[in-house]
Amino acid sequence: MELQEPFDIEIAGITYSVFPDEKDTYTVFKDGQEYVQIIKDTDTTWLKLHPETGLPMFGMDEEINSIGQEIKKFTEQ
Repeated sequence: MELQEPFDIEIAGITYSVFPDEKDTYTVFKDGQEYVQIIKDTDTTWLKLHPETGLPMFGMDEEINSIGQEIKKFTEQ
C-alpha cells in the first residue's frame, strides 16, 4: 500500500492540513503548526494520540471526531 499524499480539509472555516502516517493514523496541522495526531478507532470514532507516548487517549472529543469524519470522506473519494 502506497502512502497517500497530504491533503487539506475545512471545518467551520478552519483549514486543517492532514498528513497520512501509517494505516488509519494521521498527523494534523492547524494554522501551519503541528496540532494533533489522530487514529481511527471505529467507523464513527477517532482518538487523539498522546503527543509523548503515541498512545490513544480515550474520551469524546468533538473536534477530533469532526476532523476524522472529514478525513474519512476525503479518503473514500
